[in-house]
Amino acid sequence: MNSSSSVPPSPSSLFPSPSPFRRPLLVLAPLLALLFAAFFGPAANAEVAASSRKGVSVNSVTGASQALADVGASWYYSWATTPGSVAKPAGTEFVPMIWGAGSVTDAELAKAKAQGTQLLGFNEPDMAAQANMTVEQALNLWPRLQSTGMRLGAPSVAYGGDTPGGWLDRFMSGAAARGYRVDFIPLHWYGGDFSGAAAEQLRGYLQAVYNRYHKPIWLTEYALIDFSGSSPRFPSAQEQADFVRSSTAMLESQSYVERYSWFTLSTQTSQTGLYNGTTPNASGLAYRAVGRRG
Repeated sequence: MNSSSSVPPSPSSLFPSPSPFRRPLLVLAPLLALLFAAFFGPAANAEVAASSRKGVSVNSVTGASQALADVGASWYYSWATTPGSVAKPAGTEFVPMIWGAGSVTDAELAKAKAQGTQLLGFNEPDMAAQANMTVEQALNLWPRLQSTGMRLGAPSVAYGGDTPGGWLDRFMSGAAARGYRVDFIPLHWYGGDFSGAAAEQLRGYLQAVYNRYHKPIWLTEYALIDFSGSSPRFPSAQEQADFVRSSTAMLESQSYVERYSWFTLSTQTSQTGLYNGTTPNASGLAYRAVGRRG
């Protein structure tokens, strides 16, 4: 938290003498104190006023607990039903996930339910290297997730959430036909355009998905990474930090975006991480600033 070395003078120091001529002013001192606190308090001791939307994905790596406490996220997740060894900051919500078919067990569902009221569905079931599930398999397992009674997010596809006949589209159609409940749509997005147009490209994708399903959007993974070549290409530190600023400003302005989460907290997990151990990098400083006063 930021703090200022300059402390405003107390109201009593402005009126030190208790002479009869100044007694009416002394009566007003408590009121003046409140006014000084209101106007100068934030400058003297700025506090985090975290966005209720801003979150982050977290792995149990060295320094993660300290970094999570510092970044000012209002929620976080770990791709699992529990937060692992990462300490939960006061006032920060942990959101569990049922990662794939193997996680649909009584034990894992009970762990998820014990964590809170919101549950993330399967992670990238459209990717062979991730949950790797058919739409039919996901639909057949969905009643087990519903049975928790938690507010439930759709399976988070890696791409093509707005594509007619795509994995998500077929799941949502199947869920509607079977009378299943889906409360919000988690999405992933990685941009390969480092020119400064990425925030608007992201907005266009989110808007298209919202227009198709008319459900709140959670952007649970996003960053700038170009996957078009044989190996991932990353932007410069400045380009990534600029995108953090432009994307968060955009996301905060979209009424249908309920939550968003940068990928990811630590550079030990990904080059796009916000913190090098416990120290914020350029992107970390930009992300930490979202929702702060002073």
